[in-house]
Amino acid sequence: MTTSLADHLRSLPDESLAALLQLRPDLVVPVPADVSALAIRAQSRVSVARALDGLDQFTLQILDAARLTRNPDDATTATDTVLAMATAGPQPPAPTAVRAAVDRLRALFLLYGPEHALQVAPAVDEVAPYPAGLGRPAAELDPRTAALCADPAKLRRTVLAAPPSARAILDRLAAGPPVGSVPPGALQAPPLGAEDPVLSDPTNGGAPTGSPVRWLVDNRLLVPVTTGSSTASGTVELPREVGLLLRRDSGPLGPLRTSPPPVAAAPREPKAVDSAGAGQTMEVVRNTEGLLEQLADEPAPVLRSGGIGVRDLRRLARTGGLDEPTTALLLEVAYAAGLLGELEMPGSATGRYGADQQVLPTGGYEVWRAASLAQRWEQLARAWLTMTRQVGLVGRRDDRDRPITALSAEAERASVPATRRAVLGVLADLEPATAPTPEEVQDLLDWRAPRRSRGRDAAHREVLAEAAQLGVTGLGALTSYGRLLLGDLTSTDERGDDPLGVHADVESGDPSSAARALDALLPAPVDHFLVQADLTVVVPGPPEPALAVELEAMTELESAGGASVHRVTTASVRRALDSGYTADDLHDVFRRRSRTPVPQGLTYLIDDVARKHGGLRVGLAGAYLRSDDETLISEVLADRRLESLALRRLAPTVLCTQYQVGRLLGALRDAGYAPVQEDGTGSTVLARPRIRRAPARVSVTTRTIDPLAAPKLPMPRLLGVVEHIRRGDAAARAARRAPAVVRGGAAGLGGGPVPAHTHSEALAVLQQAVRDKALVWVGYVDAHGATASRLLKPVSIGAGYLRAEDERTEMLHTFALHRITAAVVAD
Repeated sequence: MTTSLADHLRSLPDESLAALLQLRPDLVVPVPADVSALAIRAQSRVSVARALDGLDQFTLQILDAARLTRNPDDATTATDTVLAMATAGPQPPAPTAVRAAVDRLRALFLLYGPEHALQVAPAVDEVAPYPAGLGRPAAELDPRTAALCADPAKLRRTVLAAPPSARAILDRLAAGPPVGSVPPGALQAPPLGAEDPVLSDPTNGGAPTGSPVRWLVDNRLLVPVTTGSSTASGTVELPREVGLLLRRDSGPLGPLRTSPPPVAAAPREPKAVDSAGAGQTMEVVRNTEGLLEQLADEPAPVLRSGGIGVRDLRRLARTGGLDEPTTALLLEVAYAAGLLGELEMPGSATGRYGADQQVLPTGGYEVWRAASLAQRWEQLARAWLTMTRQVGLVGRRDDRDRPITALSAEAERASVPATRRAVLGVLADLEPATAPTPEEVQDLLDWRAPRRSRGRDAAHREVLAEAAQLGVTGLGALTSYGRLLLGDLTSTDERGDDPLGVHADVESGDPSSAARALDALLPAPVDHFLVQADLTVVVPGPPEPALAVELEAMTELESAGGASVHRVTTASVRRALDSGYTADDLHDVFRRRSRTPVPQGLTYLIDDVARKHGGLRVGLAGAYLRSDDETLISEVLADRRLESLALRRLAPTVLCTQYQVGRLLGALRDAGYAPVQEDGTGSTVLARPRIRRAPARVSVTTRTIDPLAAPKLPMPRLLGVVEHIRRGDAAARAARRAPAVVRGGAAGLGGGPVPAHTHSEALAVLQQAVRDKALVWVGYVDAHGATASRLLKPVSIGAGYLRAEDERTEMLHTFALHRITAAVVAD
């Protein structure tokens, strides 16, 4: 079979061979040495399984028809025969659809050969042993069952005589797969006079018949199957002839559907879908930023087994007002986007976790915060689409009954990016703003790629839920900007001109089409706010980055959303003064930013806090406290709330304590004072918080969307690969035509040393070939003692070595002269 396929591949033009490599890119990893190696790889089990995974349900059924109609003598079929079986059902498909499916199978070389003698790739039977869900022919299972199936009338009477429960088993196996397992002992009759351990059939409408499976086996409608050395495996198989009889109403292949199942839901209003999704994107960016700020203030330790502990996840969720699954999703996405990372801690172990690393924002977080809201969301969405993390596993138990934590290695699944792309691809192929139910999405996936979607219902539902949480979908439908983002990633993946992601970091700086579309839906960033009499500050939209920094320094956030509400308090003003603002600076900010008159109470609050601010000075003693106001110093010394500091008067305006500056500052502020810290020269030390950042990480968006898929090469590269394969094939054929003296080499000498005169003759031939620039067949012994021959063009001889160009690879090689056994000038 391999030789036949290899000959068929050799007869193809280069464009057709390149088209095969484009449809099955795994065939070129690594590049085959010649056409024979390509044919072997194309028929391998792994490669055939990859090709079958990408086929829809109808194409797989047509392939099953080709397998069922093979001639027993030469294992070939014909297009007309396949067409006859496919159209034998009550609702036959169009012949053009059947022929199109056959053409696709031939393009993938799952079927090959002329139309009247098509052959099926042998590995197809290994990957899918039961064509169309039908069992093996009765002749391969049991002679007595084969005799029953040879009499159609008797077989029909036997099937009609089956009890109801036995008939239900037949119908279930006829739908596929045709094998089933039964309890041990169910196929054995009880000893004479003993009680049957298997319950009798209570639904047959007559006398008890015992086990329905045993009835079917006794009447030759099911055949026990043994596996390995066990003779009581408890497995039965439905013969193909019985299955075809039970499918007489639906056709031998079962129901055939040439197009995906329809979606019953009517399209929604596109504007409503985009508005709902855009609102969710604002929440995603805000909540992500809130989580990262929490980790900046209080980094989470990394567990010894990896990831963030359950307690830290609950703390982050409780502080951020989120549930734990959403918190885990945002953490995983931020980590994949390069916004989170691990930082090595000084010391070997800390805390109850025994960790020596902490999770906190990276340097890329600052760059991300400075971008527009749409660009920040796009970075998160791209990371979600390309990350190999199944967030739905967080909180579950692994094989060792240990909880799977966020950011741990146990949540890694390489197939997840392809699953996300498949689910969103279903939504993208529907009419815009169509919101199918999860069941309808699963039905569409079952038709588009049944082998891939089998048993993955839970993963598909997780993708739909995560897409809604991240704002990729709105009201259950794919948003317009989500469609653009998916199309951008898919086109980049299919183009394949940068399969390794080398140039992924080279960007033009312009927003993508998805970011521009989302920007048009989001409210424009505002550079102003409204100050009210109760000292609340209302921001009527998302603040621009500069305004956001000022609000963070001067106010306390009360509520977030499309319009956020902040409040100016004594503590927030004091925090702004500690970070370097002066009273005049604060007045100027509120005067410039506020679209309403600044309340008099706010002016008084700023002036009052500023007047008290810095009235006390703190330094090192442990720590000292000084002030130009002797009365204030006396008040602090007499304050009972500060007795724990054990303050001592050093001078009328100076106090000191044994405790450090931080504790002194905290105690004074808790008591209602407003001290500032100064250094040894008396200059004020600004109280800006020290920002810790983890080392920068590369975002996962720089790699291909499906890490399991082979890189897709453009057609010019594929034509180059085809040329390489052709040369290798020609060299392999030429090697078989090499002179006998070259192919024999040392083997003809019994493996002993080459006689001196023979070696001398070979050197003479090589020296002449160097002068004539002629091709020479060279026989030599390699490092493993095996004889080989190559067609070479000698370049030079010297220092005991021959340098020659291999005619096949066009590369220079060096050969030790003492290993050369023969040399013959090529014809």
